[in-house]
Amino acid sequence: MDLSIFNVLDELEDMIQNSKRVLGNVFLNEEALLEYIDKLRTLLPEEVHQAKWLSKERERLIEEAHQEADRILADVREEVKRMTDEGELSRQAKESAEEIISQSKRLAKEIKSGATEYADDMLSRLEKNLNQSLTVVGQARDELNQMK
Repeated sequence: MDLSIFNVLDELEDMIQNSKRVLGNVFLNEEALLEYIDKLRTLLPEEVHQAKWLSKERERLIEEAHQEADRILADVREEVKRMTDEGELSRQAKESAEEIISQSKRLAKEIKSGATEYADDMLSRLEKNLNQSLTVVGQARDELNQMK
């Protein structure tokens, strides 16, 4: 059985909608309601784990971008050094190397920006989902407390 926060919330919603009503109040099976709350608690850490994974993935992508930029810069510097002693070719190589360095820095910045945007978007979605889940759980608890 596929357990996700949304599946458990759907089940909880079905239970509420199908429960007995008296004068506008819903009567719920306390044991079943507590079981749904326990399911949600066990599922929430996975959502938090996903957020941590996204953060680590973002950091990994940024680190890869830095490493790639460093590698490109090292290659360019080595090429510039090699060509320095070759007169006119040296001047052309230096101009070419500066252009490559500039392009490498732009590329690294784009990669970092993309990785940051991706991670922020995923974390934003996760935050929204968690907030919705917490709101539903809070409402369920409020309803439960009103029945006391």
